[in-house]
This record gives sequence, C-alpha cells and structure tokens, in this order.
Amino acid sequence: MRYLDVDGLGAVSRIGLGTWQFGSREWGYGEGYATGAAEQIVRRARDLGVTLFDTAEVYGLGRSERILGEALGEERADVVVASKLFPVAPFPPVVRRRLEGSARRLGLRRVPLYQVHQPNPVVPDSVTMPGLRTLLDEDRIGAVGVSNYPLERWRAADAALGRPVVSNQVQFSLARPGPLADLVPFAEREGRVVIAYSPLAQGLLGGRYDVGHRPGGVRAANPLFGTQNLRRVQPLLDVLREVAGAHGVRPGTVALAWLVSLPQVVVIPGASSVEQVEANAAAAEVDLRPDEQEALTAAARDFAPVSAARTLVDGVRERLPF
Repeated sequence: MRYLDVDGLGAVSRIGLGTWQFGSREWGYGEGYATGAAEQIVRRARDLGVTLFDTAEVYGLGRSERILGEALGEERADVVVASKLFPVAPFPPVVRRRLEGSARRLGLRRVPLYQVHQPNPVVPDSVTMPGLRTLLDEDRIGAVGVSNYPLERWRAADAALGRPVVSNQVQFSLARPGPLADLVPFAEREGRVVIAYSPLAQGLLGGRYDVGHRPGGVRAANPLFGTQNLRRVQPLLDVLREVAGAHGVRPGTVALAWLVSLPQVVVIPGASSVEQVEANAAAAEVDLRPDEQEALTAAARDFAPVSAARTLVDGVRERLPF
C-alpha cells in the first residue's frame, strides 16, 4: 500500500474504502450484509494496509457509520475515519450536535476527518466553518474537509475556517476527469488532498457493461449507462483493457492506478466483496509507464458523454414500438 502524510491525519492510504453501500437498501444490502460481508470487507481492507474509511451521516441514515464502527472494532481509533456533515442549518450548535451523533455511531471520541458533504447554496461557509473551527480547537476532529466543492468555494472555505481545509472529495475518474484541470493542481501546489469518489464510475470502468449488458438497480438511472454513452466510452475501455493486459490486472485496477499516480489524489472505491477489496488494493502496486498514463489521460479527455436529458430521450425512443 502507498500513503500520503496529511497534516492532522497522519498516514492516509492512497486506496481507501467507501462505505456508502453499508446499510443502504437501495444498493441491495440489508442487515445480513451488515453483520457478515461488511465486517469481512473491512477486516480484509485493514489486512491490506487500508487506513482511510469514508462514510457519512446520511449513508443509510446513520447505519453506515454504525456498521463501519462495529466492523473496525478496537482499531477504529487507529485509522483515518472520514465522515460528513449534511449542511442543513449548519450553524455552530447544530454542527456540534451532528458531529456528536456521528462520533457516537462510530464509537469514537474524535473523528479524524470531518467533511461538509456539499456546498449549501444559500448558507455561506462563513456560517458553517466557525463551528468546525471550534471542534478542531477542542480536538473533537482532526481535520476539516469539504465535498463537491468547486475550486473557488474550496478557497472560500479556507478563508472562513482560518486554516487549511485539507481535502475535497469529488466525483473523479477516467470517465469524469474534470478535477485534472484545477483541483489536482491546487492540491499539489498547496499540499492538500483530492479524494476521488466513484473512481470506477459505478462500475463502468470495470469493462463489464455494454449496450447489450447494462447494470440494474441504482446504476440503471446513471446517464453513463445510456446507449450513447456506452458506445462513446468504448475507446476509453479499449485503452484500459490494453494497459490492464500488459500488467496482468483488471481494467478497474488500472483505472484506480491512474488516479493514484496523480499528485495528492486518493480514492475511495466501494466494495461488495472481499475479492473487490483485493482488486482495488492491487492498484497501489501498479506502476504505470509514462506512455500508459498519457494514453489513459488522452482517452479520458476524448470521452464526451451526452447529457442526462439526452440519455432520457434516447431511452424513451428505444422503448417505442416503432
């Protein structure tokens, strides 16, 4: 495993574990999963050197935090647990109560990384950040992060906190390479961290899906799995398969390896099995050649997915009887 040394957090594994699915019935995971597979996944992740575990108060309405805390057991205080505040009425007393709820469910006194889940379009960070600054001063949290913030609002959050907001968790993958343009250079220059969620584009970059074989469940509504996008992504998947073949790994492993080859980027893929955890962790051991990195980056930039509206229209047309 490879690590970043982050102020306030210590050694953060470049490959983490996202736990959105823990306890979330929309992903098909119920209580049996929580008491069986989830614990096995977390234990195997720890065996492989994973130190970053991401959750949020809204994941499974608190169940994800509870399941993760129980699965980590006595090690919960020795790893980087990252949770998130959903910013509804994020005034300092509310922020404190929400942190206390997350900490209680996780079984922690101190939450290492506490993140604002998304920008509040009405309430500025000058309202939210003072509450987080107090929690930092009291050592109830180790560091402050944000999620889904554009660069300018990340900078504004810095100013409102009065110290560095160490991380920004954003959707980032070969299928969604936008952060390459601004967030990654900022993180490299300022010593911050970009945390990539959905780094496999909900499985699109695993190479299993095409027009004749689409995912069901939650992912069926993702525009990336529409007919036009499944066709458009094929050149990118061809490059992924070629590089994966050269390294003897899965395409998804290469997709993660590309991300962690970038400066100050860590990834938090989910996993529904121990086998997936192992495939994800293997990305830390893949050393991409410069020409492979360049080919993957070029293919990512060439992929131009159609909009959600266009995908919806195409889907209706496909179902018409004429």
